[in-house]
Amino acid sequence: MNNLKKNGGFTLIEILVVIGIIAILATIVLIAINPARQFRQAGNTQRTSNINAILNGIGQFVADNKGTFPTEIDNVAGFQAISSSDANLCDGSTSALVPKYIPALPFDPKAIVVANCVGNSYDTLYLIDKDPTSGRITIRANGENPDTGVLMQIDVTR
Repeated sequence: MNNLKKNGGFTLIEILVVIGIIAILATIVLIAINPARQFRQAGNTQRTSNINAILNGIGQFVADNKGTFPTEIDNVAGFQAISSSDANLCDGSTSALVPKYIPALPFDPKAIVVANCVGNSYDTLYLIDKDPTSGRITIRANGENPDTGVLMQIDVTR
C-alpha cells in the first residue's frame, strides 16, 4: 500500500490563478462602468435640467405678463451670460424670475454658487439669446462629451 499523506490546502499556483482571474474580472467591470464617463453624463443631465428650469420660469413670466419678456432678455443681442453683469434674471426688479417663478436661480455644476443671488455678484455659467424675429429663447451651457471629455455645447430653445 501507498503511505503518501494528502494535504487539504491549496497550492501556490492555484492561489495565483484565482488572484489573476479576479484581477481580470475587476478590470473588465471597471472599464464597463467607467466612472469618469458617468460623472460627465451626470453633469450634462444637471445642466439640461437647469436650462429647462430657467426656460420654464421665463415661460411662466411671459404667460403672466401677456407675452412680454423680462427686460433683461428683451435687451439681449447675441449670447450673453446669465449673470449679475449681463442678463440679470434675479436682480430683485419687477421683471426678475427669482423668487416668483424660480425659487433659486440654477447654476452650472462647475460654477461658484452664491446662496442668494439678489444683491450679490453671480455667474451661472449659462448663456442666453433671444431671436429678434421669432422671439424664441435659447439657453446654452458648456458641457463635456461623456466619451472624450471634450467641451461641447448644450442648447435648449423654446
